[in-house]
Amino acid sequence: MDKEAQKKAIYDRMSSRRRRFVDRIGFEKWDPFQEPKHPIEIRTEATKRTAQELYNEYFAQNEVSKRTSAYNRGVYEFCMGIFGRDDRYRGIFEFCLWYAQELQRRNVDPASIWDD
Repeated sequence: MDKEAQKKAIYDRMSSRRRRFVDRIGFEKWDPFQEPKHPIEIRTEATKRTAQELYNEYFAQNEVSKRTSAYNRGVYEFCMGIFGRDDRYRGIFEFCLWYAQELQRRNVDPASIWDD
């Protein structure tokens, strides 16, 4: 059976409501053999991890003494900023690298800047 015959057979077996839909778009334009849509591409960063994997690994490998919802949200937003290649997060990242070097150069413990 060729495609046109299959198409006609499918149409004949449809409910009247579904036939009205096909009639509205036009039998010639209707394609019952369409390929399924592909799922969205899963984005990864330079180390081939997703944002969720990066987030989970960060917390698995780092003890955070005062982990609040704001802290969690900040980590997650930064992960998403990396994946979106957002210049705002690039600036924050580069500043943090520079500031860590400044603290080291001045012999200041990075954890001490958060102490009250």
